[in-house]
Amino acid sequence: MAFPPQFLDELRARVPLSSVVGRRVKLTRKGREHQGLCPFHNEKTPSFTVNEDKGFYHCFGCGAHGDAIGFEMRTGHLSFTEAVERLAAEAGLDVPKASPEERVREQRRASLHDAMEAACAFFEKQLRSPSGRDGFAYLKGRGLTDETIARFRLGWAPDSREALKSALMSRECPESLLAEAGLLKKPDGGGPAFDYFRGRVMFPITDRRGRVVAFGARTLGDNPPKYLNSPETPLFHKGTTLYGLAHAREPARERGCVVVVEGYMDVIALHQAGFAHAVAPLGTAVTEQQIEELWRLAPEPILCLDGDKAGQRAMARALDRAFPILKPGLSLRFATLPAPEDPDSLIKAKGPAAMQAVLDAAQPLVEVAWRLAVEGRPLDTPERRAALEKDLLEKAHSVADETVKWQYARTFKDRLWQAFRPPRPAAGPAFAPQAGKGGARPGRRPPVGQTALRGFDGRIVGLGAPGAMRPPFEMQERVLLGLLLANPALFDSVHEELGRCLFSNDSLDNLRRGILKHLGAVRGLDAEGLAAHLRTDGFSPVLETLLDASERRMRSVRGYDGIEEARALWEDVYHHYTRKDLLADVSEANARLALDASQAAWTRFEAVKRHEQAAGGRDEE
Repeated sequence: MAFPPQFLDELRARVPLSSVVGRRVKLTRKGREHQGLCPFHNEKTPSFTVNEDKGFYHCFGCGAHGDAIGFEMRTGHLSFTEAVERLAAEAGLDVPKASPEERVREQRRASLHDAMEAACAFFEKQLRSPSGRDGFAYLKGRGLTDETIARFRLGWAPDSREALKSALMSRECPESLLAEAGLLKKPDGGGPAFDYFRGRVMFPITDRRGRVVAFGARTLGDNPPKYLNSPETPLFHKGTTLYGLAHAREPARERGCVVVVEGYMDVIALHQAGFAHAVAPLGTAVTEQQIEELWRLAPEPILCLDGDKAGQRAMARALDRAFPILKPGLSLRFATLPAPEDPDSLIKAKGPAAMQAVLDAAQPLVEVAWRLAVEGRPLDTPERRAALEKDLLEKAHSVADETVKWQYARTFKDRLWQAFRPPRPAAGPAFAPQAGKGGARPGRRPPVGQTALRGFDGRIVGLGAPGAMRPPFEMQERVLLGLLLANPALFDSVHEELGRCLFSNDSLDNLRRGILKHLGAVRGLDAEGLAAHLRTDGFSPVLETLLDASERRMRSVRGYDGIEEARALWEDVYHHYTRKDLLADVSEANARLALDASQAAWTRFEAVKRHEQAAGGRDEE
């Protein structure tokens, strides 16, 4: 609902920000501001300030910022409308009325809420009546206490086509309203509507404020389906609702954690065992909207899934839906129950400590994504490894947020490099000076006082002073970074290649990440601006090493100030640099053939050699 700007300004003026924040944060006055510990991240030294004059709060630690309405939304896990209504009630302000059409819709929604509340009370009463004896026995047999049954307002729908209809239908609650609420169903062939739920244990589904918006129902017999949810209504959208959310909101906020399990009984059993921060989707995989709702409660919700094949499929679907919407600091974790247990059976068999151990062992999303990608997949050839790399990088590039996207791309490249890189050879001379003229081609003498720095293929990649010789891969890494430092405009066309690299020198690799961070976040930086940003991150020593006088002799990399010329050099050096992965495969295939002269080893050797020859066409001069 939209509110007039004048009303919002009046609301902010009437509600002191310090009093709103002071309900959750112990504030100390410091001059014209108040200061305290930030409620949005753990800290020991106060970095959270409230400026009453300017009407905003700000945390210098985590960057949280907003006004009284935003603070109420974030700490109370409320929508904008809910926060405004709560603050307006405190300030004694009447909330402006909506348009006539909106008023009609709100009145209809209010009537639907009344109908759902009346239905819930009816089902509760039936559970304690003779008709609900079997349903009550089922719940007690599942180990639920009377207190838990009452807290979750569990009920029973009599096995009758008109029990609810007869009890609720009136002038104020006509048949059409009950049908719109999903409580009655009209026959396809016409005729009077009948009760939607019959002969089932009833689980009320509420919105975040605790208002009943739908029902889930379980049959005790063999009538399919075993579980039945309310149809979609103006109050209920299955893909955006979480079962148990109203009960879990405050416990989740206090713990900084929320647990997602698969069903109603799992949620109820966990709450009864002390895990009051548990919720569940409604019979489907977690949706993008539900993930966003979960992030209002905690930055890394834990999805606790069964260890069977269905649980693994649910995990994969949740990953696919989460990747595009990941944001800095917001992700998922995954806990897997030991088969064939579910939360209810595990707690009954081994107690709450066993359940807590499962949650403590939850893995971050990146670990699960890697495991699902490689599990049961043959990776014994370059082509199969290339397919794995393609799949992982496609998943990384599905992330909309640029910062998270490149972090995942880099992480997956790191994992691939670590998983398939052969052991490094023993330290020794990586290359030797060779004659050459001008450093252009092998066999020519380099200028006096300089040494040719050659790559693995013998081609010169740069010139250096005597005594400053470096391994060829490191020299190529320096050329690539030097080109970017001198020509930040290169970034737009080479950022994917840079994100895929994992430099052999730790200092250079850290600088590579720093360049990705700053050029990815701030467009239009020139060379001086980029260097200034990098120095603030502590990269001065490595920058000085790259840019001092002796390093400038390295084929005058910083002289490439034309973007096309710089791009051409980048492509040439990057091509030779990335071929080290192929050479590693060649080395591994050679070693394998020497140890095992089998047909499989020979087939792999031939495949790798063909790959090497195909990639060698660009090396000809």
